[in-house]
Amino acid sequence: MASGGLTTINEFRRRFFGKCMASAMLTSLLAAMPGLWTEALGGDSAAVVMYHRFGESQYPSTNITIEQFEAHLEELRNGEYAVLPLDEIVAKLKGGLALPERAVAITIDDAYRSVLTQALPRLKEAGFPFTLFVATDAVDSRLKNILNWDEVREIEAGGGYIGHHGASHPHMPRNSAERNKEDIERASRRFIKELGKRPGLFAYPYGESSLELEKMAREAGFDAALGQHSGAMGPSTNLYYLPRFAMNEKYGDIARFRLAVNTMELPVLDITPIDSLIGDDNPPAIGFTVGPGQKGLDRLTCFTSHAGEARIDRLGDSRIEVRIDEPFPRGRTRLNCTIPGDGGRWHWLGRQFFLP
Repeated sequence: MASGGLTTINEFRRRFFGKCMASAMLTSLLAAMPGLWTEALGGDSAAVVMYHRFGESQYPSTNITIEQFEAHLEELRNGEYAVLPLDEIVAKLKGGLALPERAVAITIDDAYRSVLTQALPRLKEAGFPFTLFVATDAVDSRLKNILNWDEVREIEAGGGYIGHHGASHPHMPRNSAERNKEDIERASRRFIKELGKRPGLFAYPYGESSLELEKMAREAGFDAALGQHSGAMGPSTNLYYLPRFAMNEKYGDIARFRLAVNTMELPVLDITPIDSLIGDDNPPAIGFTVGPGQKGLDRLTCFTSHAGEARIDRLGDSRIEVRIDEPFPRGRTRLNCTIPGDGGRWHWLGRQFFLP
């Protein structure tokens, strides 16, 4: 790194990809990187929370109770947070611009009717912007518990940014590239017909992605794409697999919400494996280099959803190797690595892996 903890994007690219620059797929992801690498302080980070249903207790794994949601909004109103539109946060990251301290974005997936009846009035009253990611086949289905296009337009008129969630909400890493491309293009046509434009932000269904899908999202012209893994986003975060903290009844108490919206980016580069799709190398060799100026590496801990706390080997001043002996199970596996920061806040790196 150049003196003062700042380097050009070309220097960052060389360190991040090394000899892999010859790979066309990896090279295509370079545009996802922000313009500058900076030391990640609190004001360089943003936390994004994700909801699905509101007050639909028959679906506890995707529902937040009204009491929980109102407590979240009260925390954001009374705390020192800057609740921003997600597209504004993405634009600042892409442009290398500073974010306000404790920047937070609110997102909702899947266009359930309770977004209109329960969430929208409360969000409007609080004056908070939000993003609703819509899967178009569901809206076209005219199901009773799903918004129709008139109601999606009502959400948009009420201050909601409408995001792209594909057409059929598939497990995209299981599909062929051709099928995934068709799904995205079919949804785009519906958005253009019904809303007059195609959204610039994409959310992977189930948060499942891969290097190939990140490349597809970038080449499709999206400004950014989001998963469902925990963590804060900042200058070093891959814009085509941004993290979000999922909220539901079990993981939606006010203590966890405060933890989530106060997280800061854990700045890393030289991430391995670069692909979140698990192949024959299972468990994969996981590692990363922590950015310059990051304190507290001696207090770094990493956990996986299938094996608990992982063993950490520190190589030199800043290289971290995460040792996991137990193979990843089929489906989704999450990795969370954290370092305690000042004021009870946490530097947080999350990844979600997928084994078909």
